[in-house]
Amino acid sequence: MALPKHLQNGLTPDELTFLAEEETIDIVPLFSMTRVRLLSGIYGPFTPPSAAKVPLWLALSLKRKRKCRIVPPEWLSIDRVQNSLKEERENAESFCSLPRRFIEISKVLLDVAQDDLMQPSSLRSLLKDLREVRQAKIRIGLQSEGVMRGSYLQVTNLTPLELSELKPFLVKAMGIMQSLEPRKEEDEDEEEGGGNYAQ
Repeated sequence: MALPKHLQNGLTPDELTFLAEEETIDIVPLFSMTRVRLLSGIYGPFTPPSAAKVPLWLALSLKRKRKCRIVPPEWLSIDRVQNSLKEERENAESFCSLPRRFIEISKVLLDVAQDDLMQPSSLRSLLKDLREVRQAKIRIGLQSEGVMRGSYLQVTNLTPLELSELKPFLVKAMGIMQSLEPRKEEDEDEEEGGGNYAQ
């Protein structure tokens, strides 16, 4: 099945989540095993109660089989998310620095490893608020004078998922604004000159 035209030039949210699952995360295994060699690398040894670093996809697979407990990343705690939300609200001009894949990782951990997180419902609510504040900033940024003139949009600290959501609209809007801009004399001279060379 073909993707809709507006998604063909960028990654879908599912593809971005797939890429995020390559990030490493700590687990506490509930089984004992020596090192295991997989295509993506060698992991282990797995000796409870010692933590082991594995890719997120492996942690999720083991968690679904009840073979491990996932240790949430430091940034995925109530205090850290509250601080990020506060910083995001206080600074209207820019986006606070967050882990590159925070949206995708927090979503899969809340879906699969909810029992390994402290206060998951509060965490989910805070992450939703954080996401909404950032989306509101993006909308305000798109209405700014610089963007309306077709010059720039501040995207520092936006995550790949946020950029992929923004890209289809931004590309179309910039194209329309460029076509509405009055033509400069230099461009007209170049076209006339090019016509002379073609003769």
